[in-house]
Amino acid sequence: MEVRESAGLRVPTLILSLLVLVAVALVYVWSHLHNTQLKYQIAEEMSVRDNLTEENRRLKVEIATLKSPQRIESIARDKLKLQYPEREQVVLIK
Repeated sequence: MEVRESAGLRVPTLILSLLVLVAVALVYVWSHLHNTQLKYQIAEEMSVRDNLTEENRRLKVEIATLKSPQRIESIARDKLKLQYPEREQVVLIK
């Protein structure tokens, strides 16, 4: 009778052990997949950041070009037909 009781206890223990092992394996696989997904998201966000940094650099260059005194003077002379005042047109205010 003792042999049957110990054999009867081994089956549930084995099943419980297998269930725990499967649960641990599932948690490991899930964490690995989640980690991989996070790495892809990080890579994507870094790509977005690099694109925005490049666009920011281009916009700064464009701003510097648009603010250029030579460009402003050229527009004033050519498009607006402005010119420097003559000496007698200048009035000094004290």
